[in-house]
Amino acid sequence: MTDAFVHPYIPNTAPATKAEMLATVGAASVDEFYADVPEGLRVPGLLDLPAPLAAEQDLVRHVRSLLAKNRSTDDVLSFLGGGTYQHHVPAVVDEVIRRSEFLTGYAGEPYEDHGRFQALFEYQSLMAELLAMDVVNVPTYDGFQATATGLAMAGRMTGRKRVLVCSDVLPAKLSKVVDYVRADLALQHVPTLRGTADVDAVRSALGEDVAAVWIETPSATGAVEARIAEMADAAHALGAVVVVGTDPIGYGVLTPPALQGADIVTGDIQSIGLHQWFGGAHAGFIAVHDDPRFVMEMPSRLFGLESTTVPGEYGFGDVAYDRTSFAHREEGKEWVGTAAALWGIAAGVHLALLGPQGMADLGELLLARTRYAQLRLAAVPGVTLDDDALHLREFTVSFEGWAAADVVQALRAEGIEPGIAVGENTLLVCVTDATTQADIDRLVDAVARLTPAAQDAASVIAPQEQIA
Repeated sequence: MTDAFVHPYIPNTAPATKAEMLATVGAASVDEFYADVPEGLRVPGLLDLPAPLAAEQDLVRHVRSLLAKNRSTDDVLSFLGGGTYQHHVPAVVDEVIRRSEFLTGYAGEPYEDHGRFQALFEYQSLMAELLAMDVVNVPTYDGFQATATGLAMAGRMTGRKRVLVCSDVLPAKLSKVVDYVRADLALQHVPTLRGTADVDAVRSALGEDVAAVWIETPSATGAVEARIAEMADAAHALGAVVVVGTDPIGYGVLTPPALQGADIVTGDIQSIGLHQWFGGAHAGFIAVHDDPRFVMEMPSRLFGLESTTVPGEYGFGDVAYDRTSFAHREEGKEWVGTAAALWGIAAGVHLALLGPQGMADLGELLLARTRYAQLRLAAVPGVTLDDDALHLREFTVSFEGWAAADVVQALRAEGIEPGIAVGENTLLVCVTDATTQADIDRLVDAVARLTPAAQDAASVIAPQEQIA
């Protein structure tokens, strides 16, 4: 872009306007604003960009052509998971969050927010009940960042530097967490045993320099950790904090980590009321007990209920605002930035719709369908389950003499996304409430026809007992 070029969609690109702005701030050129950026990090010359489309209709056509290249999981049979999940979202959830007072609400105080603070307070309360915790924050960026923040809190509270990673963690999440905490914390991996934490190895790795024991449940392979309480007891005996990264989708039926000794519970709410949307609408939660030591380390906003000067009247506002980065600015313990508040309202509506019984039914359905898919796939000759742990929603299978990537490619030709290849012969398969028994049978039949070891036996594989 030359100095004489005026872009039709980027404001203040007219030469006269740029000259006026530079004169106002006393700069000779735009380059002065980047003087502290080393030359080696700057892009020399102009970016190789196409010419702008001046007509709006041409721009609309161009963008639509790009979007048309996407394939939605509504258009194929999908068993994709790995952090973003295809759960059913009730229509009323989308209807509520499209309301102007929520959709356009960004900041402000209760008297001008038209219910936003109350909606988020209700979300926090519902999440706290689901997680058996007392305090839940206003949603922040995503579950990756929420877990990193939980570990950073543990580091600040204990003054220690070592974190034990006890479960199999989604690679993308691990990368984000490492990047977030690497200046203050060192992560040590304790190898898992048959899909879940090796509790004896965790005990051996513990020491008085451990800030936190980090447990993921369900893990990156969907395995549910059954021995959290044992690890929590061992960690607490040496003054370490127990941080559990999780997905709230199963806690209508599973025992919440808080009841097993977890001090900080973190995760993502994408599974509750949010669509996949080509990568997901994500938002992170951090939950702690009603303990000032933990609450005052939370950098994100909390909304609470308080009485007003009018008897019997209540209002909603910030709790302990002075602990946040918004209050401390550059002196803050940790920067949080913009919250994903709209997604908290979506999750709150979803939780209110389902209620305790609905969440219990959903959890039981996920466990049943996961197990059904495991049994059906394991019945195919040449396909084996990789562990015997309890799994929620996701699990891995290995193929004998057949590459997982080849399975993915072949089944895509049939309109099936069978999962994610996570190893040469290993496939991560995900089933949700949006996956029917017929969908699972279709996947199994396709695998049975494809895998060399199963071709001769494919015709005699019968569906297992029907599930509810």
